[in-house]
Formats: sequence, structure tokens, C-alpha cells
Amino acid sequence: MTKQSKMSPEEQRLEKLQEQSEQKRRRRDKDRNVLQELNRALDAATRTLTKGLIRGFGNERWQSLTIPLLAIALSLVAISILVLMLGSNPLNVFTGILAGAGWIPKPSYGGGQSQLTDLISLSISLTPLLFGALGFVVAMRAGLFNIGIAGQMVVAGFAATVLVGYSDLPALIARPLVLVVGAIAGALAGALIGFLKHRFNIHEVVSSIMLNNIFIHVASYLIKANHLNHASRNMNAASAEARLLTEPVQFGEVAARLPVGFLVAIAMSFILWLFLTKTKQGFEMSAVGKSPKAAQYAGIKIGPTIVFAMALSGAMGGLAGVTHYLANVPAMTPDVLPALGFDSIAVAFLGVVHPLGAILAATLIATLSSGAVYMGSVAGVRHEVASVITGLILLFTACGGFLRAWLDNKKRSFADDENLKGGDAS
Repeated sequence: MTKQSKMSPEEQRLEKLQEQSEQKRRRRDKDRNVLQELNRALDAATRTLTKGLIRGFGNERWQSLTIPLLAIALSLVAISILVLMLGSNPLNVFTGILAGAGWIPKPSYGGGQSQLTDLISLSISLTPLLFGALGFVVAMRAGLFNIGIAGQMVVAGFAATVLVGYSDLPALIARPLVLVVGAIAGALAGALIGFLKHRFNIHEVVSSIMLNNIFIHVASYLIKANHLNHASRNMNAASAEARLLTEPVQFGEVAARLPVGFLVAIAMSFILWLFLTKTKQGFEMSAVGKSPKAAQYAGIKIGPTIVFAMALSGAMGGLAGVTHYLANVPAMTPDVLPALGFDSIAVAFLGVVHPLGAILAATLIATLSSGAVYMGSVAGVRHEVASVITGLILLFTACGGFLRAWLDNKKRSFADDENLKGGDAS
């Protein structure tokens, strides 16, 4: 007789339960070992990736450039996931945006259009965005938050249109004069904010928001009273001679009007960079922005520096206004603050509040805006997705401080581990 046959039914049942319990324990141990191996592999991959990020983006000297690039790369990954969830190909979305903005050729063009005309349209929309970002950068260097760029655009656009746009001046005089009038009008509007800050200690955010409303409503009243086009319900358009676009230039079979302010904006970025880093006034502005008390102790006059910084910031905002209202759009619309004035603040932050970084940031945001419609037609997604893409890029860029702190923390952690291993080895 076998051992099993000698056992009672209860003993057989108990032995069977024990065997099943042992099998479950073995399976659990096996699953636990597999999970441990996976966790070790994942941890090793994470450490390798983190070390790679530290080597590529952990150098503090270059983090002002590398951290925004990392943020943009992460945003592109998030955007790709979003587009895939919408059932579209991310590659089609990105190539559609680039083709719509003129960076790569489209399969076909309409009469009189080419890749060159798309690039010119991009430069026209980029110019006021860059000027507005430069205005914000200048104010931030002095520790000021100029949220009044939209109002300064309105003042400059209205003044330049009325004083120059309705005159009979020839283009050779009118176009430079438009830029001069716009810069002066914007500078006066900005200096007013700086004066209120210096003389009455009114915070620049409060005064600039209030002045935004004052400027747009006063300008709207004057437009409706004297300069309203009753057909379009916009301000009467400026003369062609005062528009900041050249006469049509022939490029083969394509005729295009080139933006006058584009090269001025690029040149101004380099001029401001040199001014802020190489001149006494630029140093004084930066000193006031970093520590007003220390700057005052060093003999820097705080009040005049604040007024000057806001005037210079306002001048950039004024140039943004004239390049917007006299090149980018047909005419000023009453009662509407230009959203571009607020977008330029985001562009400045995307460019790490640096005059040269603003060029790249403005180019990126203008590319997304210019290529949105064409992207929507070729990629099968609504063109509003371009706004979502812009928002995600700005959101990830706003996390630049977190990314920098995370990399620094990981760098210290790895350094401590290496020191601990070295101590154990010794």
C-alpha cells in the first residue's frame, strides 16, 4: 500500500493544501525575484539617464542655454503623446508647422506665393513679438515687471498713425519717422510708470495695468470721434508710405513687401545685449535689479535709474506697437488691447530674460503661430492645437528652475555616493 492510501481523507486534504501553499510561495518568490530584477534594471537605466542629463545639462556655466533646451525637448515629448492620443501623427504636426511658417517647402503654392513669402510673413509677425520681449527684458534687468507693454503699443501705434500715417510725407522720411515717434511715445508711457514707482512708490504692476486701460480707452475715444472707418469699424489705415513694409520687391515670379522693422529688431537685440553687459548704465540697472539697497550704498541713484529703465523698456514696447499696427495688421481696433503685448512677456521668459535669447524664443513662438493654420489642414487636427503646443512649451519652460534644482540635487547625490564608495574602499 502506498503512503497516500494509508492517509485519511482529512490528512490527504491537508497535504494537498500544503502543496498548494508551497507552490504559491514559490510563485511569489519567483515573481518577487523578477520584480527585483526589473527594479534593479530600471534603477540602473534611470541612473544612467540621469548621469547623462547631468553631463549634458549640469554645467552651471551653460545652464542658461541648456535648461531651456531640455524644457523644450520634454515639452515636445509631451506634445507627441498628446497628438498620438488625438489619433494623429506627431511628425505630420511638426512638419506642418514648419512648412506653414516657411522653414521647409510645401508640396505646392498658390499664384505669386512661395516659401520665401511664408518666411517674410513669419518675419513680419516675429518683429513686434521680439520688440515686446526686449522691452520686458530691459525692465526685468532693473528688477521691474513691465506688464504695460500692451498699453505702450497702443500709445505708440496711435501716435505714429496720426502724426505720420496721415501725413503726405514720402516713404523715405515717413518710415524712419514712424519708428522714432513710436519709440518716443512708448518711452514716455514707460517713463510715467517709472516716475510713479520712484515718486509715489506705486508698484509698477498696479500702475501699468491701470495705464493699460487708460491708454486703450482714451485712444478708442479719439479713434471713434475722429479716425473711425465706419466700414471696417477700425481706425483709418495709415498711408502706404508710412507702413513699415517696403515697396514690392521682385524675386523671380514672386513679389513681396519686406518688413522694415525686422532687421532693426535683430540689431536692437545685440545693441541691448552690449548695453546691459558692457556699459556703466547697464551695470547700474542690473545692480538696482539685484539689490537696490546695495546699489544705493554704492552711490547709484535709484530713482533716475528706475525711470530710465522703464523709459527704455517703454521705447521697445513702442517699437513693438508701430511694427504691429503699421505692418502686422491693417489698422488699430478700438477697445482691444493687443494680446501680443502679453505674449511677449512669455517670450521673454522663454528666452531666459536675455536679449539674444529673446530672438530664439520669438522665432519659436512666431513659428508656431504662423504655421498653425497650414498644420491644421495637412495634419488633420484643429489649428488650436498649435496654441496648446505653445502653452505646453511655455509651461515646461516655466519649470526651468525646478529642472535646474533637480539636476543640482542629483549631481550632489551622485557625488556623495562616489565619496562614500571611495571611503569604503580605503
